[in-house]
Amino acid sequence: MTDDQPTDEQSPSALSHLPVLAAEVLEALDPQPGDVVVDGTLGGAGHTRLLLKAGARVYGIDQDPYALSRLGELEGLTIVQGNYRDMQALLAAYGIQQVDGVLLDIGVSSFQLDDAQRGFSYHTEAPLDMRMSQAGESAYDVVNDLPTEELAALIFEYGEERHSRRIARAIVAAREHEPIATTTQLAEIIKRAYPGGFARGIHPARRTFQALRIHVNDELGALRSGLDAAATLLRPGGRLAVISFHSLEDRIVKRFLKSRGDFEALTKRPVEASDEEQQRNPRARSAKLRAARKLPEASQ
Repeated sequence: MTDDQPTDEQSPSALSHLPVLAAEVLEALDPQPGDVVVDGTLGGAGHTRLLLKAGARVYGIDQDPYALSRLGELEGLTIVQGNYRDMQALLAAYGIQQVDGVLLDIGVSSFQLDDAQRGFSYHTEAPLDMRMSQAGESAYDVVNDLPTEELAALIFEYGEERHSRRIARAIVAAREHEPIATTTQLAEIIKRAYPGGFARGIHPARRTFQALRIHVNDELGALRSGLDAAATLLRPGGRLAVISFHSLEDRIVKRFLKSRGDFEALTKRPVEASDEEQQRNPRARSAKLRAARKLPEASQ
């Protein structure tokens, strides 16, 4: 998965789904034949295929019904529809109480980003949606309903956008004339409101779109709950690997691992994609991997 939009020089359709930090994930999880591993963010099953090849049995979780509909049968894979934050309950339905590994590849998957109609990208016109589960509150609801101050706070907190107030005021002013219904309509409003233009290759709507997507899907709340669930599911000696794509996610993972007395870090600092991988797959450029092993005896 990824949190990156393609740059203005890159066509979304030109970027195929590639598992990010694939070799590093395999090293961190060290899957052995017969191991039970949870891929909490199944997406296009890029990482899962490698885990299956190593002989692991994988329970792949995804909340996006469209994502699951794209997958054919893979030997050793059990597909589970739901949010990874609920992985403990989801796996209990299959009689699974402990697992050997958990992988979380946070963010929007490449094919979700490339599917214009999902409304994740500001590059192509689409309904303003951004819901991974295709249910509940949409980005359209947020943009057209939230008061100015709440909208600005959301954009600042989840998008780390310093011009959040200016953008929020522009959105509210525009929606007084007509509802903001499409991605390109919103992107143009943000572009006009942005002071002093923007750097080549970096669209001014990037951070606002990120903020809306995180809010609509409660991504940070899901991450916190998912980490707690993973810690409970992992057997002693089991391994956790988390790939994040922006500082908000990485801070949550870092603080979680620091707060746990029953985990030891396998990565002293976040592992990042090599220059070669970033050239091959530009969406890997902001990926950060943290991994840890659950200690045989909890010290908490």
